[in-house]
Amino acid sequence: MSKNTSGRRETAALTANGYTAVAVGLVLILAGAVLLWQFHESPLQIALAVLLKAAGALVLAGLYMLQPGEASILTLFGHYSGTDRSDGLRWANPLAMKRKISLRARNLNAATLKVNDKRGNPVEIAAALVWRVEDTARAVFEVDDFEAYVRIQAETAIRHLASQFAYDEGDDTNSGEITLRAGQDEVVRELVKELQDRCAEAGVTVVDAKITHLAYAPEIAQVMLRRQQAEAIISARKKIVQGAVSMVEEALKGLSERDIVVLDDERKAAMVSNLLVVLCSDKETQPIVNAGTLYN
Repeated sequence: MSKNTSGRRETAALTANGYTAVAVGLVLILAGAVLLWQFHESPLQIALAVLLKAAGALVLAGLYMLQPGEASILTLFGHYSGTDRSDGLRWANPLAMKRKISLRARNLNAATLKVNDKRGNPVEIAAALVWRVEDTARAVFEVDDFEAYVRIQAETAIRHLASQFAYDEGDDTNSGEITLRAGQDEVVRELVKELQDRCAEAGVTVVDAKITHLAYAPEIAQVMLRRQQAEAIISARKKIVQGAVSMVEEALKGLSERDIVVLDDERKAAMVSNLLVVLCSDKETQPIVNAGTLYN
């Protein structure tokens, strides 16, 4: 999915410092009051004083406050006029509608979803996202509700991502293949990339994402646990046998090099069998003293 480059883009609004606007408004109101007090008998002067007071009130009506990490979207008679990102006391056209929007980073803790992984096994997966509004115009005008949009797209991306990877390595997976459990760094990078592509239309950028929950679904959890235990036992046994064979090989080589005892093939086979039983057994062995020979 590629980023959508069409649609409305954020532009800077024509605004001014609010403190300057306060001074101008108060001066206009004060001038109107003085004019009305000095020339209260002249209709023309009275009208001028009223206009000055009205202009001052209109100027003061255009004031608004922005906190750090906030922006204000200005629209005039349904037309987008721009976005003001300057914090503090600000002034804009008093007739313009002003909508505040947060630019701070937000967290989204996605609900646990049950999906099928690449091998068709049902798994449970959840993720936490960190996102922020990057383009205020797209966030407000390109989608109906950008917060709900991010929430739904996050769920869709998590579902799609989980279906692209197997939960864990298995007999039907390629060697070195990325899995949900073993390759979470790569999986998270793919998740962030997909989320960024999906949310770009809403003017949202995804800062980070982490998988918070990953497990087999309850209906197959016990079966998969036994499978993992069996694989672990087989792997451990394999290492034990490999180590035992190496130890037997070194023992035979040492006896042969030092001429401690000369063994024929049959005695070597018996010795190898006994040593392997002792080294590979998961229980303690009981020593038996052979008072005769190997042949009787």
